[in-house]
This record gives sequence, C-alpha cells and structure tokens, in this order.
Amino acid sequence: MALGGGGKKIRARTARMIAVGFLLLGVLLGIFVAPQYAARLAELAGAPFLSSILQVPTSKFPYRLGLDIQGGTHLVYRADAEILAAADRTAALESLRDVIERRVNLFGVAEPLVQIEKSRGEARLIVELAGIRDIGSAIRLIGETPYLEFREERTAEDRDAIAEAQKKGERTDEDPLFIPTPLTGRFIKRADVDFEPTTFQPLVSLELTDEGGKIFAEITKNNIGKRLAVYLDGAPISIPVVNEAIEGGRAQITGNFTPDEARAFAGRLNAGALPIPITLIAQQSVEASLGRDSLNRSVSAGIMGFLAVAAFMIIWYRLPGVVAVLALLLYVAITLAIFKLVPVTLTIAGIAGVILSIGMAVDANILIFERMKEELRQGRGLEEAIREGFGRAWNSIRDSNVSSLITSLILYWLGTSVVQGFALTLSIGVLVSMFSAISVTRTLLLAVMTQRLERMRSLFLSGFAGSH
Repeated sequence: MALGGGGKKIRARTARMIAVGFLLLGVLLGIFVAPQYAARLAELAGAPFLSSILQVPTSKFPYRLGLDIQGGTHLVYRADAEILAAADRTAALESLRDVIERRVNLFGVAEPLVQIEKSRGEARLIVELAGIRDIGSAIRLIGETPYLEFREERTAEDRDAIAEAQKKGERTDEDPLFIPTPLTGRFIKRADVDFEPTTFQPLVSLELTDEGGKIFAEITKNNIGKRLAVYLDGAPISIPVVNEAIEGGRAQITGNFTPDEARAFAGRLNAGALPIPITLIAQQSVEASLGRDSLNRSVSAGIMGFLAVAAFMIIWYRLPGVVAVLALLLYVAITLAIFKLVPVTLTIAGIAGVILSIGMAVDANILIFERMKEELRQGRGLEEAIREGFGRAWNSIRDSNVSSLITSLILYWLGTSVVQGFALTLSIGVLVSMFSAISVTRTLLLAVMTQRLERMRSLFLSGFAGSH
C-alpha cells in the first residue's frame, strides 16, 4: 500500500509539473497571438515598459488576412490551354502562374494569391490582390504583354518602292521606314532602369540572352551609321543611330520616359510573355470596410460561442468543466499560433472552420466526461475514473476526428479556394483538438486530483452525479 501511495504521489507530482508547463505555454502563446491585448494588460498592471517589449517578437509574424477580410481585387481568367498538346498543358499552366505571379508582384502586394483551378476539363486562373481596388490597373498589368522589337532602316530603294506601291493602293500595311529584325523581346534576359549620366533622363538597360546578344551584334555591325528603331507594341519609342557594332549582349532604350514609366516598362519586360492566352470572365472588388465588418462579426460570433460553451461546461461539469475551458483556451492559442507561423491565410470561411473545430474539441471533452460519469457510477475513485474515461473514450474521439480529417482532405483536393480555406483551418483545428482533449485536459485533471478532492463530490455534481 505504501508503494502504491508513493507511486500515486509521483504520478500526481509529474502531472502537476506538466500542467504548469501547459499553463506557461498558454500564457506565452497568448502573448504571441494577441500581443496588443497583452500589452494593454501590461499597461493596466502598471508596467508600461512591457508594452513595447511584448510587441517586438510578434511584429514579424502578422496574421495573413484573405481578400474577403482585407479587401482588394478578385479576378478570374479562363486559360485557353486547349490550343496546346495534352502533354504540354500542365507545364504551360505552371508557366502561366509563374508569369502572372511576377506581374502582380509589380503591384507590391503582400502575399498575392495566384492559382490554377481545373474543373470539367477547363482551366481557370484565380488572382487575388489584397489591398488593391483599382481593377482597371490590375487587369491591364495582368493581361497586357509588351511586344518589343528592333527594326533596321530600309534602303532608299525600298522606301521608294513602298511609297510607289502605296500610291497604287498596294502593300499599305508595311512600315515605309523600317523593316523588322529577328531581335524581339523574347531574347531579353533582364531589364533595369538607369539614368543618363549627363541629363539624368530615365532609360531602360537591357541584358540579352546569348543568342540575343549574337543577333544584336550582327544587326549593329550591318547598320553602322544608320538608324535602328525600337518599337513597343507597334509604335516607335526610340530611334538611335548606330555608331559601332555593339557586342556583349547589352543595349539601352531611351525615350520620353518618366521614372515611373521606365520602372513599369522594365517590370513588364522582366515578367515575360504569357505562354497561353487568357480571357477575363469575372471580376470583383471587395471594400476593406466590408471585410472588417465581416471579420468583426465572425470574431464576435466566435467569442460569444466560446463563452456560451464555457458557461455550459462549467455549470454542467463543475471542476472538470473549468479544466476543459482551460484546455480550450490553450487549444485556441496553439491554433492561432500555427496560423501565424505557417502562415495560413485567414478568410471568413477559414474562421468558420476554426469555430467548427472548437465545437468538435468541446464534443471530445463531453465524450470523455460522460464516460467518466459511467465509471463513477460503477464505484470507481476519481483518479481511476479519469484514466478509464479517457482510455475508453479515445476510440470514439479518434474515429470521429479521422472522419473529419478525411472529409477536409477531400474538400481541399476538390474544392475552390474558398472551400480550401475552410478545409485547411478545419483540419488544423481537428488535429490540435485531439491533442488538447486527450493530453491537456487529462493532465490538468490528474494534476488537481487529491485525496481531499476524492471526498468533495460536490465539485462533480450535475453532469457527474453518481445517480439521478
């Protein structure tokens, strides 16, 4: 008996140490996920110096808010991949996504969403630009592809022949001054903004590919003393005179650029051309005020739901209910910390997934507590009832959560971006809730169990009553 009693004391001491660790973890995670509230509490406690300290380690991990919360532009394009062979479509769609990502980065958008969705044999490009509400600029940036080409000067004979043909109504679509060369924008490796050293006029410096450098060297070699025109989208923007053959694969484009125009032009050249055509089929602008209102309503609903559940658990299960509420608080802190660290984009649908997973976490505790009630009715002690209750409720909790995870995986695999956000947050919440219900709640209950508590059955009335 002495050995058994000593073993119980050791187990209780170990449980208390782990419980203290859980509580400290909860405090630290609470500061991490809600630093503004922690700083406010520090100020109320008369320690204002802690306010700035608490903000430092958490400012690098902001929540990533989705378009429906932060506001911005939502664009849907149809990608015409059918023009390609079936074997080339996947690579072309991936290249399309990469090109569009480079283009939207010119907007300076934090974490833009660019993804390809396939449904019923049709590929769609989804672009979400949080914080950008100028739909016209977004459409132009994404859909337009600059066509840059170099044209060499025609000979006097060619110009006269074209002029004569135009008088007769023939060949009127030809440029009478310049003739296209093989050198186009597809040979550009990199474009940068530079400035004239004397006039400080903005210009665009080009670094050509190896093949493009050879073509440019050949063109300039054959046109020394002549004009070489640079055309953008069919219109001349610069017509310099070639003084010598230019080797090394570098060129400069001058024109009446403003600094912003030069940067935009260089950025469009760097983004590259679209590998397949796209057609805009849907567009939507979301106001930030509507997003904030939706967020406030969702958070308020979550808080009210949590408080209602906490009140029920405490009233019905007494002390175990208090322990369950503490475990739920740690569950919320762990889940939000994961959302910050991964990071997970929080949308209204994603927040709904979090709220649903809180309900599932409560459901796991109820299964455990009801099983513990049955053990108490059979005359077992509190500690033994706790261990048996958790052990026998585990199968039901496991099966329920695995079913939810399978459903979430299917939704994430087959659903749209909105459904995927819901499925992702729900699956994370389910995994954390399993840990919270089985490990945290059990450890906290074992930590508070004492011989004196064995005799205080009033703390386990109502839902834990031994008889009705």
